[in-house]
Amino acid sequence: MHIRFIDWLIIGLYFAFSLAISLYFSKRAGKDTGSFFLSARNLPWWIAGTSMVATTFAADTPLAVTELVSQHGIAGNWLWWNMVIGGILTVFFFARLWRRAHILTDAEFVDIRYEGKPARFLRGFRAVYIGILMNAVVIAWVNLAMVKILRVMFPDLTFFGQESIHIFNLEIPAHLLYVGLMMLFVGLYSSLSGLMGVSVTDSFQFVMAMTGSIVLAVYALRNVGGIDGLKASLAGVDWVFDFFPVGDEAASEPPPQFEGLKLLKLSGLALFTYLGVQWWASWYPGAEPGGGGYIAQRMMSAKDEKHALFATLWFNIAHYALRPWPWILAALVTLVMYPSVSDRGATYVMLIRDLMPSGWLGLMLAAFFAAYMSTVASQTVWGTSYIVNDLWRPFIRPGASERHYVTVSRIATFIMLLIAFAITTQLERISDAWKIILIASGGIGGVLILRWYWWRVNAWSEISALFAPYLLLPFLLSEWGMNWNITDDYHKIFLSVVAWSTLVWLTVTFLTPPVSREKLYEFYRKVHPGGIGWRKIEEETGIRGDRGYPLLFANWLLGVVLVLSTLFGIGKWLFKEYTWAIVFFVLAAVSAVGIAKNLRKIRILE
Repeated sequence: MHIRFIDWLIIGLYFAFSLAISLYFSKRAGKDTGSFFLSARNLPWWIAGTSMVATTFAADTPLAVTELVSQHGIAGNWLWWNMVIGGILTVFFFARLWRRAHILTDAEFVDIRYEGKPARFLRGFRAVYIGILMNAVVIAWVNLAMVKILRVMFPDLTFFGQESIHIFNLEIPAHLLYVGLMMLFVGLYSSLSGLMGVSVTDSFQFVMAMTGSIVLAVYALRNVGGIDGLKASLAGVDWVFDFFPVGDEAASEPPPQFEGLKLLKLSGLALFTYLGVQWWASWYPGAEPGGGGYIAQRMMSAKDEKHALFATLWFNIAHYALRPWPWILAALVTLVMYPSVSDRGATYVMLIRDLMPSGWLGLMLAAFFAAYMSTVASQTVWGTSYIVNDLWRPFIRPGASERHYVTVSRIATFIMLLIAFAITTQLERISDAWKIILIASGGIGGVLILRWYWWRVNAWSEISALFAPYLLLPFLLSEWGMNWNITDDYHKIFLSVVAWSTLVWLTVTFLTPPVSREKLYEFYRKVHPGGIGWRKIEEETGIRGDRGYPLLFANWLLGVVLVLSTLFGIGKWLFKEYTWAIVFFVLAAVSAVGIAKNLRKIRILE
């Protein structure tokens, strides 16, 4: 690998352009918290949706996908592909409701839906637990990916001649120190420009990151003789190309050249977990059941309900159907080129190091920086919105000026990055970090969905669902209990946690008093969701809620078919299975037409 002047020039121009965007939007973002966190609720759908996609496209994503493909072939991606079911549910059932709620953060939803001390506690707790702690974990695993990239690309990197330095009894490697400097740069431009600047920068960064990923996939395939050469090289484990390879993991023994990879088919339990439970049961950034986090932030920032819906639909199509294939193709090539390397995520970066020529190498590195920075920037703006709007404003300094809250927002940005930097020193594997988040939030998804559509859900429902996993996990993970581990027993742990948490929150819901009628009436007048779960309140208030739910349900199913058919169609076309590709593309087209017709029949858009 030789990084030449042209490569450094491309990288430098990228950083300069990102900073220029933030400076351009800094004055507008400094007006008030609505402008800083929600871009004055004026984002068009294509910017809002692309910003969602760019945020989920982090430096860790292609590395984690490579780890999954190295474990279970293409089907390993069902760990995250399953979330499209919940994502499309958000498009048709929740996007418009978030826009109507007219709130600043999804944590603020607690104030308009619940009441009393439980609601105040829940809002403050969510601000700390999700806005700070969970958010910092997400940023930390993105940092971990960036550290891996630097280690492969610059193995001899030092920090002023030192391989590492010691801070508070922690040994910080030079590679992590340079990631820390990038975090400071991200903190600078995100704290200046707010959501509008971050969203515009995201759109530019997404195009750049996707271009780099596609070019890498092309060079990788050329190196192994194209698709035909790739298939021939993996003939001993040709099931890795299947989308649903289910088998007995213990009996699935790969050829000797792949033995070190522990390459196994998915178990039936794994597929059931992904497709039957995980998509609705757990909280995960970017795939929250019912919407939430930075996805809700973008929906609430959209111009109107129509823009919120189409932004979320575009996000799901781009996120699940368009983005994965360049990473998957490159990951399959790593099985051929680096079969004995233990750190499977790092093999993706090895492709860049070993295959990319000058110019393209600089673009690829800049693309990784773009993917890293877009995610960290969005996560910090979103997390900071929790700190200011749901912790500082209501509990610490109520009634202060908007300028004061914007200043606190900018300071909080750097505090959050510092916490994330500290957590980064404790992580090792990216895909395991994904699983930790999913397990820790197992069971909360049902509450997040039903709180919009069932009047009986109260603040105690959410509180109990948040705490329930931590009551069971010590028994599941400890030596005196089941002694399971997250890497090998993820599916058993996850299903156990979901069953327990669901039982807990439903029991607590019926044992605690419901929200007062006055509060329920106020919420219903504002959001008017309609449906069976609100029929009693609709009758009492005389306010007509949303209609057309059978058509929305049909659109949900059609939307899932649209995205998965597009995903499978592209895959089959790339692998030269043209008949199947055409079948999937026809299914996608029919689904798109059906969705368009149904939307014209129901009035859900402003």
